[in-house]
Amino acid sequence: MIKVKLVRSRIGCNPNQRRTLDALGLRKIRQEKTFEDNAVVRGMIAKVVHLVEVTE
Repeated sequence: MIKVKLVRSRIGCNPNQRRTLDALGLRKIRQEKTFEDNAVVRGMIAKVVHLVEVTE
């Protein structure tokens, strides 16, 4: 399981990064979600790695 926490603001991000955060379900700063560890989620995290904090 992977825990993903939004730590930086979405303001100023490009639209693709915003859609990725929406798909991850991260809308507010300090919001956390837990996901299964798979390639799809890893790829989404890689797109917004500068905005999130990941713990395994």
